[in-house]
Amino acid sequence: MTAPACVAPQVKPPFRPIAYAPVDIRSERAADGSLLLRSATPLGAYDPSLARMFRAAAAAQPARTFLAERAGDGWRTVSYAQARVLVDGLAQALIDRGLPAERPVMILSGNAIDHALLMLAGFTAGVPVAPISVAYSLQSQDHAKLKQIAELLEPALVYVADTAPFAGAIAALDLTNVEIVASRNGAGRPGVTRFDDLTQTKLGAAVEAAVAATNAHTVAKILFTSGSTGTPKGVINTHGMLTANQQQIAQLWPFLDDDPLVLVDWLPWNHTFGGNHNFNLALRHAGTLYIDGGKPLPALVGETVRNLAEISPTVYFNVPAGYAALLPHLEKDDALACAFFKRLRLIFYAGAALPQDLWERLEAVSLRTLGARVPMTSSWGTTETAPLAVASHFLIERAGNVGVPAPGCEVKLVPAGAKLEIRVRGANVTPGYWKRPDLTAAAFDADGFYRPGDAMRLADPADAAKGLLFDGRLAEDFKLATGTWVHVGGLRIGVLAAASPALQDAVIAGENRGFICLLAWLNPAACRNLIGAGAPEDLAGLTRHPAVRAHVRTTIASWNAAQTGTSQRIARVALLAAPPSIDENEITDKGYINQRRVIERRADEIDRLYASSADDEVLVIE
Repeated sequence: MTAPACVAPQVKPPFRPIAYAPVDIRSERAADGSLLLRSATPLGAYDPSLARMFRAAAAAQPARTFLAERAGDGWRTVSYAQARVLVDGLAQALIDRGLPAERPVMILSGNAIDHALLMLAGFTAGVPVAPISVAYSLQSQDHAKLKQIAELLEPALVYVADTAPFAGAIAALDLTNVEIVASRNGAGRPGVTRFDDLTQTKLGAAVEAAVAATNAHTVAKILFTSGSTGTPKGVINTHGMLTANQQQIAQLWPFLDDDPLVLVDWLPWNHTFGGNHNFNLALRHAGTLYIDGGKPLPALVGETVRNLAEISPTVYFNVPAGYAALLPHLEKDDALACAFFKRLRLIFYAGAALPQDLWERLEAVSLRTLGARVPMTSSWGTTETAPLAVASHFLIERAGNVGVPAPGCEVKLVPAGAKLEIRVRGANVTPGYWKRPDLTAAAFDADGFYRPGDAMRLADPADAAKGLLFDGRLAEDFKLATGTWVHVGGLRIGVLAAASPALQDAVIAGENRGFICLLAWLNPAACRNLIGAGAPEDLAGLTRHPAVRAHVRTTIASWNAAQTGTSQRIARVALLAAPPSIDENEITDKGYINQRRVIERRADEIDRLYASSADDEVLVIE
């Protein structure tokens, strides 16, 4: 047997198996055919507020590094004790300003230590915070979404890390009588409050009183959905739904307390995955969060690689697009793989379905590096569920199983045509949408279950404890002209795996058409590895390269040969040189593709795919 890459042959691989909580699921069939699922394990007691959770962590581990961010070749770090002092000063400043709960603090900048401290200050003062996608400020041409969000929020205070890059966004907003706070005033804007000055605010009794007054029903933050079908919706996140969710995770993953938790995470805090699941996980377990400035994009994944080469996480979280971008580096760099797997206990994906090929490639690198498979798992949830609602707290052998209901969370599976619509009720579910009672009413059924619009199926119809399989978004599925249903989620995952490692992501087209086509984006690093010496650096060059085109054509033809019907076969493929646009709602800043918006925006590309005679740019799959 070949020795693991990170250890000498006589040394035992440094991997320790993890122990999940036992699975005990109760199921009940309702009169309307719905299936009700719940955990028999009750939800334990949880903190009434995130402020108290933070203070408990600071009391338990005052000297431990809480947050770290890049500062040149090193890291700027803040311990829990240091953070407690700074947060209390900021909270006092918010209280002194008399900020009303109806006018949240609006945070325009991305993940950073100062952002985190201000967010925690809002939790402490009982003032809601609203972190906004940086793309709405820095990548948008018209700032339309940013203006819509600001009109809904009516913020009393707006924070930016630096006024220089955000000058256009600030100018686009009506900020009359709104205080602007910045860590740096690079634009020299008059009247801007220095962030550091706020941290020096003299403490009074009001901070302790505010913490005591905050409870599970207090609004902690407003998180905005992507707004793919209109104006972004502001999801109310209460302290109780977020702390309950952390208690659920703690019960499912008791191994988290075996060692100090270390996270290296890029996922944006304006999304629930990074901002709630991961950030609050560090709080709940007094862990250390290294803020990764990278992203799963060709120009930015190098920063993630740099960070992971230096800092070894104990649990690693990412979306499938992130793993697709990272894997080529892990596969060719043994030193990076050794650092990545050095103390890793669990690999977790969420946000979208993971192609089986990525699963197998991650396992292969783990085996090569450690001589053991680091367990991989997933969960399912939404911004409205804090986010985890169901989780695979058992060993799974392949991608797709998102698990069973967490303690204190009920799931209802309702027949919806040939699929089962999932609905959720529990302590971790939102009370509704900010200033939109109409949307709130529409989001819940008569029994109080939240309806996200996703479909699930049972991994084993005879045993609900074997978990649920994500079955796509109900709104994404469509019919061909023949009347045959195309189930987009499963088809997309299958095709991406078949064409591995060349494709980063793809969209399925064909509604009311005679056959299915694919709009696809390449994985640049993987394609350059396929080509070898002389590979083009630009995406357009890669899309035209004969080796890349031959690989995609051959692998998808092999996929087609294994299928039995038109609802699974891909007839033509367009390799896209223009990346998906955040500003046009094609992709979120965590890497999730909006199927319907891409199809709407790229109508010309689709017309080319369905032309009676395909041009040379279109790959025709035999």
